[in-house]
Amino acid sequence: MNTYIALLRGINVGGHKKVPMAELRELLTSFGLKNVKTYIQSGNVIFQSLGNDNKALEKQIKQSILDHFGFDVSVLVKTRAQLKKIFDDCPFSEEKKVNSYFAVLTEIPNEDLVLEACKKTYENEEYKILNNCLYFYCANGYGKAKFNLNFFERKLNVNATSRNYNTLNKLLGMSE
Repeated sequence: MNTYIALLRGINVGGHKKVPMAELRELLTSFGLKNVKTYIQSGNVIFQSLGNDNKALEKQIKQSILDHFGFDVSVLVKTRAQLKKIFDDCPFSEEKKVNSYFAVLTEIPNEDLVLEACKKTYENEEYKILNNCLYFYCANGYGKAKFNLNFFERKLNVNATSRNYNTLNKLLGMSE
């Protein structure tokens, strides 16, 4: 049995794409996922499955949500080991790391697109793109950042969903 973490993008934000967590747990359990747990309302799901194909699990979860709730949701599935590597590879100092955001990308972006995106900078904002994660630190707080996820998705031609340090740390702890 493999342990996975699914990150859903854009649910339960401002009253849009409402997905009650209890209902989501029931839905995912109904098609064979085991030990399904959720963390906060923003679409963090820990589960176990006999399957070993992240993309197949993403499609299955995405289709189930569409069929049950009636709207499309971007879903990223990572093994616990993959998410731990993303967490551990954060290039920032420990002081900055605890205030960082981790934008998990659907795929490793094209190197030329990464170089082009890296030309844009703002004072007090740092980011680093490593493999399939964009690490972002803003000295003034994420809410005041000039960069946003849409900018990077557009520039890198990938989809992404972001979580802060505390959320990723909690998900890793819950999935042990």
